[in-house]
Amino acid sequence: MKAVLTLFGPRPGLAVAAALAALLLGAAVPAAATPSGTPPGTPDDATGAGGVGDPVFPALGNAGYDVLAYDLGFRYRPDGNRPESRSVDATAVLTARALTALPGLELDAVGLDVHGVRVDGRPARYRAHDEKLTVVPARAVRRGAVLRIEVAYSATPRARPPHSGWVSTPDGFAVAGQPDHAHTVFPCNDHPGDKARFTIDVTAPDGLLGVANGRLTATDHPERGLTRRRYESREPMATELVQVSVGDYTVRERTGPGGLPLRDVVPAARAAALEPALALTPGQLRWAEQHLGPFPFETYGLLPVNTDDPDAFEFTGLETQTLTLYKPGFLLQPEPQIGSHMMHELVHSWFGNSVSPRTWADLWLNEGHADLYGLMYRYDRGWPDSAGFTTLTDRMRDVYAMGDQWRHDSGPVAAPTAAALFDSQRYTGGALVLFALRERVGAGAFDRIERAFLQRYRHGTATTADYIRTASEVSGQDVTGLLTDWLYGERTPPMPGHPDWTVTPPTASTTGNGLAGRGPTAAPRGSGTL
Repeated sequence: MKAVLTLFGPRPGLAVAAALAALLLGAAVPAAATPSGTPPGTPDDATGAGGVGDPVFPALGNAGYDVLAYDLGFRYRPDGNRPESRSVDATAVLTARALTALPGLELDAVGLDVHGVRVDGRPARYRAHDEKLTVVPARAVRRGAVLRIEVAYSATPRARPPHSGWVSTPDGFAVAGQPDHAHTVFPCNDHPGDKARFTIDVTAPDGLLGVANGRLTATDHPERGLTRRRYESREPMATELVQVSVGDYTVRERTGPGGLPLRDVVPAARAAALEPALALTPGQLRWAEQHLGPFPFETYGLLPVNTDDPDAFEFTGLETQTLTLYKPGFLLQPEPQIGSHMMHELVHSWFGNSVSPRTWADLWLNEGHADLYGLMYRYDRGWPDSAGFTTLTDRMRDVYAMGDQWRHDSGPVAAPTAAALFDSQRYTGGALVLFALRERVGAGAFDRIERAFLQRYRHGTATTADYIRTASEVSGQDVTGLLTDWLYGERTPPMPGHPDWTVTPPTASTTGNGLAGRGPTAAPRGSGTL
């Protein structure tokens, strides 16, 4: 790992030369790297070009190889007070298995200044185009070979609307890669179907804290005035869930259920004010584990990013793995205003992070479950929602009435477009589908379905078909037709057990529904309106 750790020079010009020197030495790869599963799709040509054919983002990813591990290194240079004067020198080392013979290959990358690429220690030709980095190694890669791709690059960590994974703050940055922005931060196979192990080094000036997903495993000082911290994630992770942040933060540690280490990374100036919200996590974890089983990762915590800019990012919370990103102002509210949303993001540790969507059309599995349990938690605690409902049944009846309008405006629950991917149809519409299944099979069978699904696909990926199959097998009932109609039908099916529920006929116009989500019929995603 020393090669990656020492590639950054004190000035931008030297950084490039040092990066190339480091690549000549090669970079360490985690010895425990294991296969993450074959990405969906098939390569169009010898480079695996053309994306994986995702139904929402068809150009994303590459089907020619399977990434096993990422070893990322970031060094933050706060040269001046203006965001445009700051920079990050970085390396990305990908360990991948070729799924076909590859005379060349493509990574997802855009907005990065690439300084050099090597494959298996040899210089490689490369070309940036569109949102890809085409790499041609000195020797063609045979099918089944495990290769190491090393990229030295630099970037400016500021938002470049409308397509950027950087969140700029007054004293640093954070990362928000969902859904298709991770490759604006590091070269990668940017698709949730190709999960991998991650090791991340963050180097920052003393006085600032660099953090990332997982557990802190090493700290050192590569140069006077600099501190480098190394983080390792025990379980595989989708690229969209990566978190890297630098700022004037302090770490608050506490213990969760079963001794789970909890780590909150909070703006130093706001630590006391944020403490009431941070202290809620242990109790929320106990409630979630009662429903979903043991927490699936090595740690959990919150990262209220250090900015007051309301436009810094478009959501309230984002489920970056083991370290949920939040707008800090949101967490300053009383518990009844934030508790259900905090539960929504916590539940993503199970649905979305441990079990990730195989394609982006499967997003409802993440968001529908997170909304369902967020609502259950709200009503279990006796908090009326913004519409005055106090029970899940009453809320679902109200959502049911809007079912045809949502299908008219946003399409079926499991058939999103890119424009409506984070629409409320995937969120509370997905929760309505799960409620219908629960009403059909009963609460006990539903709980067994949930746990079986989470266990079968733990730390992997799953499709909508996988969930339907699990539901039928575990419940002992063939619910294929029921769920197919609910997930793909153009009209809202009858609600099991509630023949008196009615659907309001849709109108031609698209109107906001005021629920969590984003898109043509939704308020901003993560708005806390559960």
